[in-house]
Amino acid sequence: MKTRITELFGIKYPIILSGMSWISVPKMVAAVSNAGGLGILATGPFNAEQTRQAIKDIRSLTDKPFGANATLLFPGAAENAKALLEEKVPVINFALGKGDWIVKQAHAYGGKVIATVVNARHAKRAQDYGADGVIATGHEAAAHGEHVTSLILVPSLVDAVKIPVIAAGGFGDGRGLAAALALGAEGIAMGTRFMTTKESPLHDVYKKLSIEKDVEDTLYSDRFDGLLCRVMKTDAAAKAIKRGLNLPAAFFNAQEIAKQLKLPFYKLFVGVLMSGWKNARQLAFMANGFKAIRTATEDGDLKQGVLPVGQITGLIHDEPTVAELMERIVAQAKQQQQKLNAHFS
Repeated sequence: MKTRITELFGIKYPIILSGMSWISVPKMVAAVSNAGGLGILATGPFNAEQTRQAIKDIRSLTDKPFGANATLLFPGAAENAKALLEEKVPVINFALGKGDWIVKQAHAYGGKVIATVVNARHAKRAQDYGADGVIATGHEAAAHGEHVTSLILVPSLVDAVKIPVIAAGGFGDGRGLAAALALGAEGIAMGTRFMTTKESPLHDVYKKLSIEKDVEDTLYSDRFDGLLCRVMKTDAAAKAIKRGLNLPAAFFNAQEIAKQLKLPFYKLFVGVLMSGWKNARQLAFMANGFKAIRTATEDGDLKQGVLPVGQITGLIHDEPTVAELMERIVAQAKQQQQKLNAHFS
């Protein structure tokens, strides 16, 4: 297959692994890249040293193009982004922040930069920064899509910007890939579908649930991690959303995050407080959200864990290898192309 992003990134298929914390680890990134797509490393849980090691691990597993993300709202994200730049990662994906400095420094060594966006205003800003493309995250997506569905968001961004648009949210098979291309996207990014593959480190408890759940079995609220967020419908998720912000828990969870990022807790705590109540509240939400997501992903805990998934979970019925999934998606997309040709002949 050939699209603007296969040409831009030097990949075989226009399929990208979304950068998901505790899921998009080096072996997953390499598996997707080796299968012809673009794997994106999730750096959210890492400090700069761990980010560098993860990049080395990826390079030991593949000689194909790969990427890494930087969610700029997270503590330590700027340091991780600097590590990505110093390691000359081929593709950097930034979100939730101003990434103009990332674009400038990545382009200096020939790297590419894509921004994750949810509306035309953000997409135009990324284009103005010089970003090479945008990932359009629709309402159907796991985690942080907003109110506009992919069916509308994707063509609206295609009309709004000249750089390539990658569709995310509701994509998990060849029909979705064909539909995204028909809407004007140059490829798709998948998270939920890739989570339930053989190489995925997601706990088996949640892989099984991902196969069992229907398209209606997600919850969407800003009371889980402070942003509009879609998660798997479970008793634990419903309780977390009903409870909302738990400040005492956030205090202790933030200490764990500071330890993980090798930051002095007092420095993190004071910095958060001085950033203003709105930002402090958001980071407190995220501290609790990180703990719940990690508990689900790594431990398979159904009582405390909460897993972000998209509505596409209702179309997942098996656990293939990454390579099997990629080949299946491409074959299905070609079948859809033939059907469309027949309709228009």
